[in-house]
Amino acid sequence: MKRIFSAVIALALFATACNPSSSKEKQAEENTQEVAAQEQQNIVSLNGTITEVLYALGKGDQIVGTDVTSVYPEETSELPKLGHVNHIQAEGIISLQPDVVYALENELSPELQEQLKSTGIELQLYPLDYSLEGAKNLINALGKSANAEEKASELIAKIDEDAAQLKTLENQPKALFIYARGVGNLLVAGENTQMDAMIKMAGAKNAAVGFEGFKPLTPEALVAANPDAIIMFDSGKHSVQSEEGTLSIPGIEETTAGKNNNIITMEGLYLAGFGPRVGSAMVELNNALANL
Repeated sequence: MKRIFSAVIALALFATACNPSSSKEKQAEENTQEVAAQEQQNIVSLNGTITEVLYALGKGDQIVGTDVTSVYPEETSELPKLGHVNHIQAEGIISLQPDVVYALENELSPELQEQLKSTGIELQLYPLDYSLEGAKNLINALGKSANAEEKASELIAKIDEDAAQLKTLENQPKALFIYARGVGNLLVAGENTQMDAMIKMAGAKNAAVGFEGFKPLTPEALVAANPDAIIMFDSGKHSVQSEEGTLSIPGIEETTAGKNNNIITMEGLYLAGFGPRVGSAMVELNNALANL
């Protein structure tokens, strides 16, 4: 009996060894189940660029809530808004019952991270370098996470295609970005900011030098910088009562930009988001600067 039993076991092992396809089929089935599970996940996105990428990857229907910077595409307006990432509470996120939360690694407080992890919600944090490569790296990483690598490759190829249209600006102009939230709340973008990077990528020089980040705009600093062009978000321009209000900002009329009415406005996330449209935004700004 023992010999018969041993023979049966040996035969079974031999059959398994001779038929590796069964284990491959099982692995393939497990992979398919894993992909299906991920495609059914509820997502909360806490960054406008990440939200835009997820939509571009075809995952918009899985998003159940976002932060207030998630304004593109238009469908995002129909989603619950959790506020600005600096003030978001864990309770608001948890109430949406997400399986995974996406955010930039430098924007989420350690306290909020711990609160989310303690509930069992998966938290995925990503870096974003303000460059073409940084944008492509983010798209690639999100594509892998969302099982949309082929679509991610298409988005990256489009960025490269757009970037190839960049013109060399012979007389490298000086551009100044003004962040406006009303006439009484004006800031300028210095070095190591999104707009510093975008201005340089578009072939110009940042007129604001000698400091990093943002600082309040003063008439004296504006005149001293003497930019050839002023760049603003559409929302910023509207907050100062459109073009007339922009030109009435103290000091602007004394600059080359003010004298020649060289005011360039573009949508904020498009211009400074460094997402799938970064190549297009860079070229559009480049063209505007070339036509000063």
